[in-house]
This record gives sequence, structure tokens and C-alpha cells, in this order.
Amino acid sequence: MAKILIVEDNELNRDMLSRRLERRGFDVVIGTDGQQGVDMAASERPALILMDMSLPVVDGWEATRRIKADPATQSIPIIALTAHAMSGDREKAIEAGCDDYDTKPVELDRLLTKINSFLEADAHP
Repeated sequence: MAKILIVEDNELNRDMLSRRLERRGFDVVIGTDGQQGVDMAASERPALILMDMSLPVVDGWEATRRIKADPATQSIPIIALTAHAMSGDREKAIEAGCDDYDTKPVELDRLLTKINSFLEADAHP
């Protein structure tokens, strides 16, 4: 099954989301700050990244820009996850290089639809 990198500093959010995705058969790897997210995108080569935007060390916006700037990781789809659902946040996420955007708390069915659409598109280029 597809490997998903979750980059999330909040332990409760991380544990809940990883367990729910693992139950659906995904292979989940976890980074707890933006720099780990950048490093793990390169080392783990996930099929998709769920990126919290409010992260320590390097925020999600900058981590996304770094991942998309690297030819080795630029094609990995990134879905921004943010609790700060403000007007303009979706546009800011897309400008930073995110391929999609979702709000927290996560509505799992909606997020799974987005994840699966990226994975299906990747399987049938």
C-alpha cells in the first residue's frame, strides 16, 4: 500500500491520523517538524505528504517550498493541513507548492477522497 508521510508536531493529531490511515492499509511515516519533513521526503520517498503548516524548526510553508524545489521530491503531492482556516490560506498553500489543502480537525472521509485522487492519478499518469 502507499506510503504517506505525516508532518505534524501535535502528538494527539499525529497519533489519531496515523492510526486511522494505517487501519485503511496505508504505510505511515511521521516527521515532527518541518526540517524532518524535508529530510524524510527525500529519504522515505512517500507517495504523498500531509503537511501541517504550523511547525517548529521550519514551518510547513517553507518545508513545502524546499520539497518542491528539489527535483528528487518535487513530484510528491503535498496536502496542507491547517487549523487556521482563514480567507486566503488555501491560495497561500497552493502558492507555497501544496497540491491541495484541508482543514483541521480532519474530516477523514473528505481527506481520504483527496488522498485517493492523488494516488490514483499517480498510478495512471
